[in-house]
Amino acid sequence: MAAVVKLIPGRTVFFVCDIQTRFRTFIHGFDHVVATGNKMLKLAKVLDVPVIITEQNPRGTCSHAPRSTLGRRALAACAKPSFQPSGPPLHLGTFEKTAFSMAIPPVTALLKQHNFKSVVLFGIESHVCVQQSALDLLQLGYDVHVLADGVSSTRSQEVPIAIARMRQAGAQIVTSESAAFELQTDASKDNFKYFSRLIKEEAERTEQALEVLAAPASKL
Repeated sequence: MAAVVKLIPGRTVFFVCDIQTRFRTFIHGFDHVVATGNKMLKLAKVLDVPVIITEQNPRGTCSHAPRSTLGRRALAACAKPSFQPSGPPLHLGTFEKTAFSMAIPPVTALLKQHNFKSVVLFGIESHVCVQQSALDLLQLGYDVHVLADGVSSTRSQEVPIAIARMRQAGAQIVTSESAAFELQTDASKDNFKYFSRLIKEEAERTEQALEVLAAPASKL
């Protein structure tokens, strides 16, 4: 019988993989990836979940547009929620990288320092940086949860194949809302009204992201 892998409140970190402005015109459903990413950052504040962000070679050039730099991240600053978490620092760091995987030394050092067990992973591209990050993190012994409505690639056809590869390797494929409720765990908690309000505010964008991003990801 296979072991049940669950998100662990207090030992979970959100990994934001290379959501950068220069990819906007090349990534399938890019605005939906950004919408999911922004929702997860808002949820991170309400749920007290730390965040690690990477940027893929922001001073380098993009293979799809060699005369343009990749640029900085496209996520907006989060609106300050009414509920103020009191746990660990939300933003543990933003790291530039040339490696495709997010599992670079300063990031893995943070994982060990904070004794994390679960990683919620989203960003781009599904079949490159997201996939290599997932495989490396799994190999290091972390539970990896990939958001089906929070990842994409330049070609939509790449996404379901990458999702299948990560699932086969042991990653959990979940949706942003499923992950959020798993971390919330209980409607009796003090933060629930803020959590519930945020889920309702994001409902339309969540539905759109599921339709554009998660539907192709469920083909295999």
